[in-house]
Amino acid sequence: MYGYEYPHPAVTVDCAVFGLDDGDLKILLIQRDLEPFAGSWALPGGFVKMDESLDEAARRELEEETGVKKIYVEQFGAFGDPGRDPRERVVTVAYYAIVNLFEHEVKADTDARNAAWFPVDEPPRLAFDHARILEAALARLQDKVRREPVGFEFLPRKFSLTQLQRLYETILCAPLDKRNFRKKILATGVLEETEDFEVDVAHRAARLYRFDQKAYARLRKAGFVFDI
Repeated sequence: MYGYEYPHPAVTVDCAVFGLDDGDLKILLIQRDLEPFAGSWALPGGFVKMDESLDEAARRELEEETGVKKIYVEQFGAFGDPGRDPRERVVTVAYYAIVNLFEHEVKADTDARNAAWFPVDEPPRLAFDHARILEAALARLQDKVRREPVGFEFLPRKFSLTQLQRLYETILCAPLDKRNFRKKILATGVLEETEDFEVDVAHRAARLYRFDQKAYARLRKAGFVFDI
């Protein structure tokens, strides 16, 4: 039998869940029902069980605390300052996730008093070191949307080019030239033009597009680099 002479820290997962609502980037927070920080807002998360992987733990906690599942989730870092959790020595593995608000309903579940969306640039005071984790998650998301087509996870299956441009402008916090953006995104070859147009709009109805996952897979295999 082998053993370790060093004490073992507990391991948790925390997840920054982003969604796009009426053109604003939002962060999903849960109101803690238990101490420490009972009643405070925090990122969804919890302790990793002995028989599950980190990814499994992240998805389980998201479903248990917010009811969401089958969404884009990616690990991006770890946070382990000795005093970050008043209960004991805890190292957390951080994830960010993207929720399509057109398809997912979020609700508080077993471990949370409430779940709600907040503007990512105006969150309430957060428990633990979650403000630091949120800042790092946003920076990772901004970098990721430039290099990979994860931004499409925010949108409905069919979307206009204007919707797509606003998404990038919102996440990157910067205006984009309309002509250059459309020329660049259409040149990637990952958009499929549909026969559908916007409905119930005051302006001229725009054509709708969809993200072609198979085309992107072929292009990536051939060495294509997505860059916005």
